[in-house]
Amino acid sequence: MLLSTRQTEIVALAKEHGRVLVEELASRFAVTPQTIRKDLNDLCDARVLNRIHGGAVFPSGNENVKYDARRSMAAAEKQAIGRAAAAIIPDNASLFINIGTTTEAVGEALVDHKELMVITNNINVANRLRVYPSIEVVIAGGVVRGSDGGIVGEAAVDFIRQFKVDYAVIGVSAIDEDGALLDFDFREVKVAQAIIANARHVILVSDASKLERTAPVRIGHISQIHTFITDHCPSAVLREICAERDIRLIETSVANVQAELI
Repeated sequence: MLLSTRQTEIVALAKEHGRVLVEELASRFAVTPQTIRKDLNDLCDARVLNRIHGGAVFPSGNENVKYDARRSMAAAEKQAIGRAAAAIIPDNASLFINIGTTTEAVGEALVDHKELMVITNNINVANRLRVYPSIEVVIAGGVVRGSDGGIVGEAAVDFIRQFKVDYAVIGVSAIDEDGALLDFDFREVKVAQAIIANARHVILVSDASKLERTAPVRIGHISQIHTFITDHCPSAVLREICAERDIRLIETSVANVQAELI
């Protein structure tokens, strides 16, 4: 992408301050908010910045790692998490699955289930499960994010809100020490929030590396979750939150060690 002079300055400001806001940029450059929004949309589409409500942020962590590369990161841990999540979900259930490499691992582990209805904004999950006659796949409409096959935007949010399902399987980009669930894309956050609000039992799946990362957009709080499945939870604070809020914490690495000792 060839940046204009104004876009170059916007990127520099975002890098210096961490984020930029539409109204402040419009005043600084003496242009309309609509012009700034177009600049930010172009920069975010090019993955130079990440969109947030009212502005944009400079990317941090390893968010820019390609999606296919993320599949290979902690692959064994994700497969174990996927199997643990699938073990909770019974046959004849309805569920949401959102975008993410860990949620894809859950989808992989569900292939032997019977009479499932899977509603997803994850093209990869839909394509994997569509060939199984005992699994009905319903896919959200909206903007397809080219980087990972996630379907995002208001159309996807409105679609999700039509349902009330038994289970939701969600992944996140980062989990803060205080229990905040975080992501990079504001559009995906809105979809995840709709999924959480319209499921009777919410399962958070995340490998331990997400506890070492940060992301700028808040999805919600771990207190909204019923079951948290991870390979290992080293945070005493998160463990305490899970205990206080009656959140079931499943650590697959611990389970594997115990199984080997029996």
